[in-house]
Amino acid sequence: MLKLTDDDFNRLVAFMKKKYGINLEKKRTLIEGRLANTVSSRGFASFREFIDFAFNDRTGNETMQLVNKLTTNHTFFLREPEHFEYMKTVLLPYYEKTNTNHELKIWCAASSTGQEPYTLAMTIDEYFGARLAQWRVKILATDLDTDVLKKAKDGVYSPDMVKDVPAGWLARYFIKDGGDFKVSDRIKNMIEYKQFNLMERILPVQPYDLISCRNVMIYFEADTKTALIERFYDVTKEGGYLFVGHAESIGKTTRYTYIKPAVYRKISTGSVKK
Repeated sequence: MLKLTDDDFNRLVAFMKKKYGINLEKKRTLIEGRLANTVSSRGFASFREFIDFAFNDRTGNETMQLVNKLTTNHTFFLREPEHFEYMKTVLLPYYEKTNTNHELKIWCAASSTGQEPYTLAMTIDEYFGARLAQWRVKILATDLDTDVLKKAKDGVYSPDMVKDVPAGWLARYFIKDGGDFKVSDRIKNMIEYKQFNLMERILPVQPYDLISCRNVMIYFEADTKTALIERFYDVTKEGGYLFVGHAESIGKTTRYTYIKPAVYRKISTGSVKK
């Protein structure tokens, strides 16, 4: 089996950290496992040959495919359900009461294969019901990995991937597609998918009512995470929310106000009423 040299490993770690903020220093086995088949099947004699080829590709396609191989995209419908329950009981009632323009803008900053943004959309649809016709809901779903974004846009999932979806949701929001389940166009149309590197500058047209960035920052170093949180804060609407993973925290220096585990809010003193 092909083995990474220390030099090849360090090159990949430095590249991923500098360009994407992802720390793979403790993921040597993962890197070898994910790249070995690609290296051998494409006729390269070593990891070094493959890495050189990818880094020297001026189109950027090979580099992007390398990045796709090295990013982790574990997700499922209704993951960490406390967030979606909080949406139904606190966040959405608050916005229904205060958003006089009837517009809701959400950013799912790590969409992976789409289960999270679709869960957000279905939670919103379930809460509003017929009243949703009065609202303009815009969910931006981004990810670094272009391969998973294609799967997310397709919105087709195997029976095993929808096993945790409530029966009512399966009947209401999915269409049988052979042996699989396809997300209905009504839910799909609430979401726009785009490739985005979280290390880049964030330029929204309008600030977000909710940013959901869950189970991504565990791969970032403290300084990278702090800088990202500050960029999130700058594009969060006053009174808006940030969701992070329950295994994550955002530090004590943040300008966000802690609400409960994995839930933060942008509140200027005396400016927001619950």
